[in-house]
Amino acid sequence: MSFLNLSYEIMPGLLKGAVVTLELTVCSISLGFILGVALALGRLYGKRPVSLFCTGYIEFFRGTPLLVQLLILYYGLPPYGIRLSSFVAGILGLGLNSAAYQAEYFRGAIQSVSQGEIMAARAIGMSRFKAIVNIILPQMFRIVIPSWSNELIYTLKYSSVAYMIGAPELMAQAKFIAAENFRYFEVFLVVAFIYLIAVVILSRILSVLEKRVRIPGLQMAQ
Repeated sequence: MSFLNLSYEIMPGLLKGAVVTLELTVCSISLGFILGVALALGRLYGKRPVSLFCTGYIEFFRGTPLLVQLLILYYGLPPYGIRLSSFVAGILGLGLNSAAYQAEYFRGAIQSVSQGEIMAARAIGMSRFKAIVNIILPQMFRIVIPSWSNELIYTLKYSSVAYMIGAPELMAQAKFIAAENFRYFEVFLVVAFIYLIAVVILSRILSVLEKRVRIPGLQMAQ
């Protein structure tokens, strides 16, 4: 069977796995986004116990392998009465891990905003909370897009690790298919092209988004 015929034959199965991969990516990056914002704000503006907790969380999840975190969630929790499906464990593992990295992206973006803007807001009677929500966060979200886009792409690619806990994503489907026809090189080459196409599409979308929300004059100032 030629490579093109093989690709056509295995594509439905791979696309089925690709859908699961996209679901894992969207859910985990969203979870990481919410937690990442909270961690960044807690580390910068929280009281000392909150700041220490956020710092500890970030260091733990950045300092330990993602695979270990997934194995703990999927295989380590059942003895304590917590049983998660492979899909849910994948989302939690990827999301909790991504949150640590996103928090650092957000922290850097927040610190790039002039703190004089908060002082000016406080001077006109605005509370610290309102100043952060209405002045700091809108600028942070616009500044962070270039670096945050890397995390989205990394999460898409790292979702392949979820096959180790049985999540039926793209790599898992490829492994099953290759085990049936023993065409490992060709099957995983097709998988590589699928990931490449997905990454290119995401990069284009994020590039357009970055241009649309870019803060006027910021690029020139830099």
